[in-house]
Amino acid sequence: MPYINIQVTDENVTKNQKRQLIEGVTQLLVDVLDKNPKTTHVVIQEVPIDNWGFDSKQYSETKKQ
Repeated sequence: MPYINIQVTDENVTKNQKRQLIEGVTQLLVDVLDKNPKTTHVVIQEVPIDNWGFDSKQYSETKKQ
């Protein structure tokens, strides 16, 4: 039973975009690993941009510049 966890910043990801992610990742596992879509679980977590960092900086601060 595959479990996929997708983390994205909380910047207006739409319901339709989430649906597309779930469908696309599920199909990828079917195509590449021959997994059963009925037992493939996908979770999307939206992370506040204050809690996301890169290049030693908070993304929220970088975005302001």
